[in-house]
Amino acid sequence: MNKKVADLFVDCLLEENVEVIFGLPGEENIDLMEALNDKPIRFILVRHEQAASFMADIYGRLSRKPGVCLATLGPGAINLTLGTADAQLDSAPLVAIAGQSNRNRIFKESHQYINLIEVFRPITKWGGRIILPETTPEIIRKAFKTAMADRQGATLIVLPEDVAEETTNAKPIKSAYPKPTEPNEKQVDRVENILKEAKQPVILAGHGVCRSRASKSLVAFAEKLGIPVATTFMAKGVVPYDHPCCVGAIGFMKHDYVNFGLDRADTVIAVGYDLVEYPPNRWNPDLDKKIIHIHTGVAEVDQAYSLEVGLQGDISLTLNEIAARFDKPLSTTDYRSKILKLREEEMSRFAGQNHYPVKPQQMVKSIRDALAPDDIVLCDTGALKMWMARLYPCYQPDTCLFSNGLGTMGFSVPGALAAKLVHPDKAVVAVTGDGSFLMNSQELETAKRENLPFVILIWNDSNYGLIEWKQNLKFGRKSFVTFENPDFVKYAESFGIKGYRINRSEELTSTLRKAIEAKELAVIDCQVDYSENTELTNRLGHLTKLF
Repeated sequence: MNKKVADLFVDCLLEENVEVIFGLPGEENIDLMEALNDKPIRFILVRHEQAASFMADIYGRLSRKPGVCLATLGPGAINLTLGTADAQLDSAPLVAIAGQSNRNRIFKESHQYINLIEVFRPITKWGGRIILPETTPEIIRKAFKTAMADRQGATLIVLPEDVAEETTNAKPIKSAYPKPTEPNEKQVDRVENILKEAKQPVILAGHGVCRSRASKSLVAFAEKLGIPVATTFMAKGVVPYDHPCCVGAIGFMKHDYVNFGLDRADTVIAVGYDLVEYPPNRWNPDLDKKIIHIHTGVAEVDQAYSLEVGLQGDISLTLNEIAARFDKPLSTTDYRSKILKLREEEMSRFAGQNHYPVKPQQMVKSIRDALAPDDIVLCDTGALKMWMARLYPCYQPDTCLFSNGLGTMGFSVPGALAAKLVHPDKAVVAVTGDGSFLMNSQELETAKRENLPFVILIWNDSNYGLIEWKQNLKFGRKSFVTFENPDFVKYAESFGIKGYRINRSEELTSTLRKAIEAKELAVIDCQVDYSENTELTNRLGHLTKLF
C-alpha cells in the first residue's frame, strides 16, 4: 500500500525506536512535521537549531542510542553543525535530519540552497540524501546503523521537500546493531606477558568505558591486579572517586597531580581511550612507554601512541579474560595517597573562609555537597571546566559531562534539558560561565514549556575567563575579553522561573540544595574569583618537588 514518503520516514524512525526529536520546523519539512502528528514520538520545539543539536548530542551520550535533531534547509541546517560536530568528536550517536529544496533546484544557484552533504561531510561519519522515494528505508537504516557502529558518531539525512510529498510502497527495515567481538586469545597471552614484566603499570581509562558500560569490569580488573587508574575528563566516575585504585582525571596541564603516575609508568593500559580526549604526547613525551590498547575498535595512528599490543572487541570481556590470568596483584608503587592528599588540600584550601567573590575550589565543593552521587552535572567550556574536571569527585560514569573533543561553549543549558529527559529521577545542574550561558539561554523557555526542571549555576566574572587566564600567563595582561552582563535574576524571572543571587560564599551550598529540592527550573548567579587561576598554575609548576 502506497504512502507518502514523509509518513514512511516517521514509520522508519519508529522502527529505530526514536522516542524524541529536538528541532525547529520550516517550510521545507512541513510534510514531515505533519506526519509526526498523532505518532508516539515527542517533538521538542527549540528556540535555536544549535540547541537542538546539543540536546541530541547529550541525549545520545546518555541514552546509548542515537539522539535525533531536525531543521529546515540552508540556515536552519547549518545551525545544527555545532552540536553535530561535538557529537562526532565525543563519539555520541546522533542523527541530524535536514529539509532541502525541491530536486529541480539542487543543481543550480537557488534561494537558501546549500549542498548540505558537503557541509556536513567533515563533521559526520556519513550523510545521505533521499532522491528516490523507495530508498527512504535504506538511507534511514544506514544513518542509524552508522551512528551506532564503532566508533559512534554523527550522521545526516537530507529530505528534499518534493520527495517528502511523493508516495512509495517501500517498508521500514528492521533495526539491528552490530555487537563487539570477543578478544583474541593470542593477544590476551601477549598482554599477560607484558604485565608480568611491568614495573610500574598504570591504567588510562577513556570514555569508551562509559559507552561500552564496562565500568564494573574495569573496577574489578584494577582491583584484582592492583593497578592505579587515571581517567580522561570524559571518563570521570568509571572508577569511583573513593576507590583505592582511583587517582583522578588527567587532561589539564602536563604536570597536574595525576600525571605523576603516568610520568613514572613503564606500561600504560589504555582502556576505552580515544586520542581526541587527551593527546598521547602529553603523557608519553619520550615515546618510551609500552602501550596496551583495549577498545572496541582499532587505535588511531600517532607517533606517541605506538602499541605494544592492541585488543579490539568487547571491553568487559577483554578485561575479564586478562584478569583471569592473574591470581594476585602486581607489585606497583603506591603514590595514590600522596596525590589524593594534594587534591584534598586544594579542595579544602578555603574551607571555613568566607571569600566573596567565591573561590573556584569553594564552587566545586558546594556543587558536590549539594548533589547525590548519581546526580548529573554538565560543565560548560571555560575556566570552570578545568576546575570541575580536576577537582569534582565522581562516583559513577556519565555524571559529570563535558564538551571535550570540540570543547565548545554553550552546550550545558540545552544539554541539561536532554539529560533531564533521559534521567527524570535525577537532579541535573548546568554549570556554566556567564559567556556560555548567554549563548543558548533562550532554551530556558523550552525547558519551562516542556516541564523539564534543572538548575543553572552561573560562574559570573564578566570575562571570558579561560582566555584571560592564558593571556595573563603568556603576555602578563588581558585583551578584549571583558563584557557586561544583564541582571541574571531578573532575566530568569522574565521567563517565569526562579532566580537566585549569591551574596556570600556560605549561601551557595544551601541555595543549590534549595533549588534542587524545589524541583523547578532555576538560575543561580554567583560571582567567582578567578585570581586562583594564576595561583594554580604557579603551584602546579612546583609539585614535582613533593615526589
